[in-house]
Amino acid sequence: MSIMMPAADEAILGRRDEIVAALRNIVPGEGVIANPSEMLPYESDALTAYRQLPMVVVLPDTTEQVSQVLKYCHANGIKVVPRGSGTSLSGGSLPLKDGVLLGLSKFKRVREIDFENRVAVVEPGVTNLAISQAVAHAGFYYAPDPSSQIACSIGGNIAENSGGVHSLKYGMTTNNVLGCEFVLITGEILRIGSKAPENDGYDLMGVITGSEGLLGVVTEVTVRILQKPETARALMVGFAEVEAAGQCVADIIGAGIIPGGMEMMDRDAIHAAEAFVHAGYPLDVEALLIIELDGPKVEVDELIARVEKIALGCGSTTCQISNSEQERLLFWAGRKAAFPAVGRLSPDYLCMDGTIPRGKLPEALAGIRDLSKKYGLRCANVFHAGDGNLHPLILYDANIADEMQRAEDFGADILRLCVKLGGVLTGEHGVGVEKRDLMPEMFTEIDLAQQQRLKCAFDSGGLLNPGKVFPTLHRCAELGRVHVHHGKLAFPDIPRF
Repeated sequence: MSIMMPAADEAILGRRDEIVAALRNIVPGEGVIANPSEMLPYESDALTAYRQLPMVVVLPDTTEQVSQVLKYCHANGIKVVPRGSGTSLSGGSLPLKDGVLLGLSKFKRVREIDFENRVAVVEPGVTNLAISQAVAHAGFYYAPDPSSQIACSIGGNIAENSGGVHSLKYGMTTNNVLGCEFVLITGEILRIGSKAPENDGYDLMGVITGSEGLLGVVTEVTVRILQKPETARALMVGFAEVEAAGQCVADIIGAGIIPGGMEMMDRDAIHAAEAFVHAGYPLDVEALLIIELDGPKVEVDELIARVEKIALGCGSTTCQISNSEQERLLFWAGRKAAFPAVGRLSPDYLCMDGTIPRGKLPEALAGIRDLSKKYGLRCANVFHAGDGNLHPLILYDANIADEMQRAEDFGADILRLCVKLGGVLTGEHGVGVEKRDLMPEMFTEIDLAQQQRLKCAFDSGGLLNPGKVFPTLHRCAELGRVHVHHGKLAFPDIPRF
């Protein structure tokens, strides 16, 4: 493992048999996995470049069991890494050698569907797509739709604040989750939020969503469900230049049109997706936009005409408009399969995730092209173009000396470019271990200390998912120290006790 993780506590490892026995008393039967060969499926998440067997895997199936496991770990100073479906692309659920991997895969029940209040109450192991399937019979769906929605779990979506192709109009996970049942490291079970769209007090759901398993464990989720729009049609527009496609994105939004989704692929991604799915993508273009408009039929027809005109003004060379639901879904099938499709181009690839202001898209594309030449590695680009979320796919071969290191350096420079252009390090994949050491590119030491103080309010012992997000770990007591500069206290007039 090339990335530095917290040192293993040898005293904890020396008590492994005792710890496993205690956990089996809490989660009986097959709920505790301690055999190394049986723990192999848990040694990494979708960022497979980094692997580490956990000390033990625990798979509870009730909130009370989760509470008791966390309470025991808190009392005994044992680290805990929560895990959903393991589809994280940032190493967010990378295990620790001396830690408990707490898997929520058995939490797969849909507890309640409330059409009157337009919400569904589900357990964290329910897949993203399964929520839409559970309410489809009544014409409803769950809006966030990451490409991994067939596999990724709603609990993991909350941990990473996942998005998807329709986030431009309907928002990320944080905009579609109303409440949750949340277990602290002490074992205390909290109810945060509710079915109501507004709640008094601090926005704790906003704090929990995107917290990457550092604050607690979600055991129940209340999500917003929406009625399917009357009409949804998609345009597939090709451009001879990537920059022209980027300009088209900016012009559409600038015209006051908010598509249901707007995605971009460059030549390498187009060819890979077409060979994989046979969606009818044009192969003689440098960039392809997929733009979906939804709403009442008369509105959709009008918006399609306006978008087509804008695209022509930006120099589009091809334009195909879906005339059936089957054709619309086929347009999207290639985009949603872009990540696995790119696997046909190279033995390995690194999937990046950064976000920029939409207006900076042409600059970002030009910068990525220059970096590709600098590092001598190809890069296929797939973007949530409408909200500026970039997913460059850096192609490399791990069997060739130094190519993996070059790919990681290339990816780091892409993220630095995003920050330089006024963007952020991540759009939806989270920080995890992948971007952890780049956090100072975006935040000052004071910023990071304040974020860690928030973690301390939930987990003062630093036992939940340590080694993720923060480049430098601090004990909570260290963060509370008074700093003296040149022998003088700051604000000396304030009484201190």
